[in-house]
Amino acid sequence: MRESGELTLELPDAAATGAAGGDLARAAEALARSRGLTVALEGELGAGKTTLVRGCLAALGHAGPVRSPTYTLLESYPFTDLTVHHLDGFRLDGTDDFEALGIRELAGPGRLVLIEWASRADSIAAASDLTLRLDFRPAGRRLTVHPTGPIGEAISERWRGPSKTGVT
Repeated sequence: MRESGELTLELPDAAATGAAGGDLARAAEALARSRGLTVALEGELGAGKTTLVRGCLAALGHAGPVRSPTYTLLESYPFTDLTVHHLDGFRLDGTDDFEALGIRELAGPGRLVLIEWASRADSIAAASDLTLRLDFRPAGRRLTVHPTGPIGEAISERWRGPSKTGVT
């Protein structure tokens, strides 16, 4: 049974995954600017988490490269009144490692925090407003959008919007 506000999208290719990232940006931008937003990104290696972030950043106006922060751990992208922080927790081990990276200082009004592998620290994943899970499918990927509170539910509803293709 699907939970309230949960959204599932079938993504046939990388372009669709990037487009889903753009949809996330459009659904979340106003809330991220006003109160801040944290999104947990989950999925196996190569499932498309960074591709989704690229699409999100492109929709916000970023024209440069977007690299996976696997080795740098954190990449930040400042816009006029919004900063997007892209973290990769794959090499982190628990809440203490996320805290050492300054996770709490990154969140807040005017900030969109996108955390790959947030589940490496249960407390970080639980504190996210929204969890996005990418899973391999025979043809492409499946993206499950799971709100973890009222803010996440509002974003999920905005994302769903009228007549989105591939949305269930």
